[in-house]
Parts: sequence; C-alpha cells; structure tokens
Amino acid sequence: MARGTSLHIGLNRVDPNEYDGWDGKLIACENDARDMEQLARMAGIQDRTTLITADATVDNVTRELRMAARALSSGDLFLFSYSGHGGQIPDFTGPEDEPDRLDETMCLYDREYIDDELYQELGEFSEGVRIVCLLDCCHSGTGIKAVRDVLTPEALEEQFQTADPSEVETTSRIMPLDKQYEVYERDKVRYDAIQQHLKEGKDNRDLGATALLISACQDNQLAADGLRNGLFTGTLLQVWNGGDFTGDYRAFYREILRRMPANQSPNLLVTGRADSRFIRQQPFTV
Repeated sequence: MARGTSLHIGLNRVDPNEYDGWDGKLIACENDARDMEQLARMAGIQDRTTLITADATVDNVTRELRMAARALSSGDLFLFSYSGHGGQIPDFTGPEDEPDRLDETMCLYDREYIDDELYQELGEFSEGVRIVCLLDCCHSGTGIKAVRDVLTPEALEEQFQTADPSEVETTSRIMPLDKQYEVYERDKVRYDAIQQHLKEGKDNRDLGATALLISACQDNQLAADGLRNGLFTGTLLQVWNGGDFTGDYRAFYREILRRMPANQSPNLLVTGRADSRFIRQQPFTV
C-alpha cells in the first residue's frame, strides 16, 4: 500500500537579525500552512509536519525533507507546501541553469533558501516517488528557475490597487528589492559558498522521482497575501472543496487558473521521471 508524507511551511515573519532589520511581516501564511496540513489529513496522508514561522529554519526544513526522502519509496506520495516571501539572489556560479544569473529563494526564518537547495533535496527521493509542490510566494513560476522582470506600475496598480512599492510590499509576498540587495551584500560570502558547494556537488543525474509543481504565479509576477489565506492557497482550497474535486492534476490546475486574476496566473510544471499515470490521478491521492 502506498504511503503519504507531507511538509507544510508558513511564515508570517522572518528573523530581522538575519534580514538586515526587515521582519517580512505577512498575515495569512501561517493559516495557509495549517489549512494545507488539514487538506493533507483529509486526503489520507498520515505523516504530516507543519513548520510555522520561527520553526521554519533551514535546518528544520532540510531535516524534514531528508527524513521524507529516506522514508518514501516508489509509488509513495510527498506533498510539500510553502507560504511566505519569495526573493532572488545573484547566481555567481554562471548562467548554465539561470540565464538571468539570478537564483530564486524562499525566505525561511533564518536565511533565504536557494532554489537549487530544494532541487538537490528532491533529488534524494527514490525513483518513482510522486512529489507535489505547492509554492505560494512571488516569482514561483518554475520553482527552481526565475526571471527577474519587475512588474510595470500599471500591472501593480491593477493587482494591488497601488503602484507604490512600499504599499505593494505590504500586500504581496515579495521580499523588497532593496532588502534583497542589502541582505545579499551583507551575507555575500555565505550565499556564494552555498552556491559553490551546490555546483560542485552536481553530478547531472536526472531526478528519479516525479515532481509536479503548481505555483502561485508566473516568474515575473507577485503573489498576493490575504486576510485568511493567500490568494493562491485560498483559491486552491476552494477548488479542492474538501476533496470533492474529481478531475486530475491538469484539470485541477486549469480550474485554479480560471479563478485567478490574469496578473497572478498560477503555473504548472512537471519535472523528473515521466509518470503520466501520476498526472492523471485525482489531486493528493495517496
């Protein structure tokens, strides 16, 4: 019998000591994580972990990912959800996997978690494991590759009712651009060392598991926060409807997309081992 494991991360703030005085205050990310854990429970996933704000550190996230990778085997399901700020840092190692020379990050409590770090951990899952990633943060279109294309004032006005960057930052899940630069400059040695270590460790193996990503927006878009849930997570929960949704993953994605505004368009990406049977399943089927 297949086994299901899930990890849900939600941060309403980060450690200002690690982010050059910025605390990244948000409203709905902790609710997102708890509601996604509830979804996992209702879907029959028995092994569930939720990391909220101060517990959502790099060490804790990495430990949980590695525990899941060791526990799961072919045919099992791993559900990963993240709600929080998204950022970017320069990819000094070269343009081979990031043509724009920028790596996407998730803003965990104690530092930014580079997209290549997540991809490396997913590479440790056994061949045939089904991985579902749900990312509710800015610039999350591909999850492991990002394009820095700042929205125009007109697009910001349409999505957030203001083009003032400071006001956009309070209603979206983007790490402010000035803080992205300042934090990287302050901790440049740290982040460059992480990237160098990741580059040296690459062995060009294909991902043995199948990873399916549904993200909150395209690479060049921002993800809106909310009072109860983020716009993406709230819409996803409405479509899933307590498990009453009966279509497959592609239909699930298309229905979420249909309900979202054009200036925040979720993305679907499948990578790793080809598994069309997985894609045709009802979402979150263990």
